[in-house]
Amino acid sequence: MLCFNNQFRRRIMAPESPSSWDGGDASQWLGFKNVNGLKVDGFGFGLIDGQGKGWWDQSCRYHPRLKQCTTLAPTALKFVSCNESSVSNMKFTNSAQTHILVRGCNSFSIDNVMIESPGNSPNTDGIHIQSSQHVLITNSRIATGDDCVSIGDHTSNIEIENVECGPGHGISIGSLGRGGNYVQVQNILVTDAFFNGTTNGARIKTWQVGRGYVRDVTFQNLLFNHVQNPIIIDQNYCNVRNACKEQETGVQISNVNYKEVLGTSTTDIAININCSRSVPCFGISMESIQLLSAEVGKQVTANCSNAYGEEVDVVPGPCLLD
Repeated sequence: MLCFNNQFRRRIMAPESPSSWDGGDASQWLGFKNVNGLKVDGFGFGLIDGQGKGWWDQSCRYHPRLKQCTTLAPTALKFVSCNESSVSNMKFTNSAQTHILVRGCNSFSIDNVMIESPGNSPNTDGIHIQSSQHVLITNSRIATGDDCVSIGDHTSNIEIENVECGPGHGISIGSLGRGGNYVQVQNILVTDAFFNGTTNGARIKTWQVGRGYVRDVTFQNLLFNHVQNPIIIDQNYCNVRNACKEQETGVQISNVNYKEVLGTSTTDIAININCSRSVPCFGISMESIQLLSAEVGKQVTANCSNAYGEEVDVVPGPCLLD
């Protein structure tokens, strides 16, 4: 067990300057690999500070014309092939890029963590899960410049419960299949989550060139406050937004359930299910949903393309195909 229970050793700070990584691996800072039964516990005091501003100021995402801008920056804390392991009672702030990465892990839990970085900080996902199974995230608050939680390829049996998200890009499955690879994502549960001022809420995003499947996903008991895209599936993602040439490939999205969803949207389309004509979505279920405009007196709509399923007590709606 790694503990932060001494008041003089409760903070770990990254070097302030990106030049400290010259000659080294710019993606690495703190990490564990092939350690089973690992427990990282901050006892409410442990803080990991990535001091990421220097990296953000040279990020290619926001400074594409900057000579020697960087696309890669250190993840604050990585867990690679660590089974039966956990992180709890910790605070993370200002990571240069992703705050917590869980990759190739089985039976991993994250509980009572607070993650904070500015809403305009690039690529600062709160928690990214990749190629992992049986991951539990509970009782946490995440405020970042990217996804609060992102779920990558080859993941299954992921549960996210009692999480507050905002600012950030929401809780996202994806993006998936970017390189045309075969996607396998299933058995995902997001429940009792609050989204405050996020750009997305419950999102599934797949690239047109991808293959494989996303299935058996449940979003339930969600509350949205001033969210741009509360419910969104984009199965037609490509490099040029809104100008994607239609492809015959696609990641099959099926058996996605939305239940007990309330809140406000800052855009006109509160429910946006954009599926492929070649590989349509099916088994979409919506029940007990009420989404209103954040602007008093304004109406919101639902937009569904090539999506089949059923709706009960859904506002706005209906829009799914039978």
